[in-house]
Amino acid sequence: MNNISTLQTNATSLANEKNNEQDFDATQLIENWQQVNEQVAQASAQATRQKDEVTLLAVSKTKPTEMIASLAHQGQRDFGENYLQEAIEKIQILRQQPQCEQIIWHYIGSIQRNKTRDIAEHFDWVQTLEREIIAKRLNEQRPAELPALNVLIQVNIDNEDSKSGCLPAELPDLISTIKDYERLQLRGLMIIPAKANTDAFARTKQLFDSIKREHPELQHWDTLSMGMSDDMNAAIANGSTMVRVGTAIFGARG
Repeated sequence: MNNISTLQTNATSLANEKNNEQDFDATQLIENWQQVNEQVAQASAQATRQKDEVTLLAVSKTKPTEMIASLAHQGQRDFGENYLQEAIEKIQILRQQPQCEQIIWHYIGSIQRNKTRDIAEHFDWVQTLEREIIAKRLNEQRPAELPALNVLIQVNIDNEDSKSGCLPAELPDLISTIKDYERLQLRGLMIIPAKANTDAFARTKQLFDSIKREHPELQHWDTLSMGMSDDMNAAIANGSTMVRVGTAIFGARG
């Protein structure tokens, strides 16, 4: 894309965001967020877990900076973005605003080779790592002045052709590679299970625990990202430490 096209695209994006900002109901947004937090607390209690064992990741893709700022002011810290250029615009705007500079940004979209530098430079977490070449590039391109980039390996737990992620059998080689990269901090696994496969969460937890036993050198292996708006209760019951929620907080996407 040439510079003129890029500027036109950015201008259109910002104009659409401005229109969205005028439309959203801040009170309703905060009520939704509070209800989701309560649901996380209740699901944790039912699983005899503490609420602070589960992080709520607010999936804010396509949503304007005003909505993100409103939640940040309420104490929400973790936000997930899928679309790189849109996300970079938001990050650059919000890092200049009070109470928003502490936002923790998670990249949860697909990763192509030409995206790795921007991801390495702007995000705190990457949840969709699935290939050695991408890990290598993120490690090499992570700025020296930033902390190591937290990464999760996305696993295609149900071997679906429509889903990204490495297969469970591919994990040993990928882990062996990533764990030696100084600019990456390997934290755990992320999955998007098949809707009809009710035991995917339990199988992923077993996989997560087996890796922890087999690799005691992974001192920060502590994150299992699974569960979204429709299935977070089941995910928490099966050991999820991070749920990714968009629609239940922000409403349906236009």
